Amino acid sequence: MAAGLGAGDRAAIWAPNRWEWVVTMLGLHRAGVVVVPLNTRFKGEEAADILERSGARLLFTVRGFLGVDYPEMLAGHRTLLERTVVFDSADWDEFLDDRSDATPPAVAESDLSDIIFTSGTTGRPKGVMSTHGQTVGVFRAWADIVGLRARDRYLIATPFFHTFGYKAGIVASLVTGATALPLAVADVAEVLRTVETERITVLPATPTLFQSIFDHPDTARRDLSSLRLSAVGAASVPVDLVNRMRSELFSTVVTGYGLTESTGVATMSRPDDPAAVIASTVGRPLPGVEVRVVDPDGRDVGTGAAGEVLIRGHNVMRGYLDDAEQTAAAIDPDGWLHTGDIGTLDDAGHLAITDRLKDMFIVGGFNAYPAEIEASLLRHPDVTMAAVIGVPDDRLGEVGVAYVVPASGTAPSGTAIIEWARERMANYKVPRRVEVVDALPLNAVGKVLKDDLRAAAAAVDRPIPTEESR
Repeated sequence: MAAGLGAGDRAAIWAPNRWEWVVTMLGLHRAGVVVVPLNTRFKGEEAADILERSGARLLFTVRGFLGVDYPEMLAGHRTLLERTVVFDSADWDEFLDDRSDATPPAVAESDLSDIIFTSGTTGRPKGVMSTHGQTVGVFRAWADIVGLRARDRYLIATPFFHTFGYKAGIVASLVTGATALPLAVADVAEVLRTVETERITVLPATPTLFQSIFDHPDTARRDLSSLRLSAVGAASVPVDLVNRMRSELFSTVVTGYGLTESTGVATMSRPDDPAAVIASTVGRPLPGVEVRVVDPDGRDVGTGAAGEVLIRGHNVMRGYLDDAEQTAAAIDPDGWLHTGDIGTLDDAGHLAITDRLKDMFIVGGFNAYPAEIEASLLRHPDVTMAAVIGVPDDRLGEVGVAYVVPASGTAPSGTAIIEWARERMANYKVPRRVEVVDALPLNAVGKVLKDDLRAAAAAVDRPIPTEESR
């Protein structure tokens, strides 16, 4: 407020997980300011675009994180910033020394709390607007379902600029009284050290982190007995991984589903669900949230049939910033958010996400869903991660290419994996090529960057083998 910001103004935070991020977010909200989190992987041009479009007047940031000078990257780019405050510097000290005698404004549940820009995988990032009532209400419900409680010690290894770290992390900790311990980089050795020394009880993360924990040499030497609860998501979760997490690390493991446009979450499994349900579905809707699965004409499909997932309830965003056309395309007149995800519902109301509409490919007239194929490949004993994409084929239109990461101590061949898959999958689902790689390209929250894989596949000179050649 002393810096001249008030109700409805926007301020951005471009920094890794650290205590100053949390304090700044709370101070901004108390002053009625809308928070704009920026992805720490952004380059200067990407960050400047969002700063300008959001109308941010104030930026909180860092220098030197992983060798990156964030203010320097903005040099030469147009923004509307009036001031930049660098954490852990004289800027920060000076900012904290400022005082305002004005009374903070009343903040209503219907006021905007934040504008979080989508990843931009389908084009220019869009600013998703959420309110205080949505943010607090959704994550009170989330915390109640997963069993987060006061005096839990919560290691937040997922980034604060994403709803997983910001809302399922900071906000959920605040509304329950849990202690939040921010971790700037999800380095496995540092995670293990922190769990032991800080007696961490709660550690949500992606499957990638837990696979890495099980493969790390320090795991056996660390006392991880304090761990109690994990929420795992953002990628396919193998049943064997859930079973191992339950038997070796946590008494409770849950999975969930949501997107930025649904305030980060729409469905959650329950702690007493069987491992197979937790691994193969994303649970049931939160209280006050409805889920439908529909065909291209908007008609509900039958139990077990695939269709687009629609969401309606108190968690649906207020819209995209300054984009009425895209908002109308995403939320229909009846209030249903069209997610662009393909899924199925079982008799008990559990939702399974089959894939993204844009990731589905058609093999000789048959719809092929990469997530379904990936889940099958993860059952191979020598495969620890898998990603499938569709590529053009002269005869069949499209065929699948799989990129797999081998389990520790194994060296499977692509040919052997294909032969294994043929015995277990319908012919059109079997990848026509399998590339064994050391790692998959991932974004900051552990999702596979499939556009990178498509580019890699397109750069391969050799043709994709067809059925006749096999």
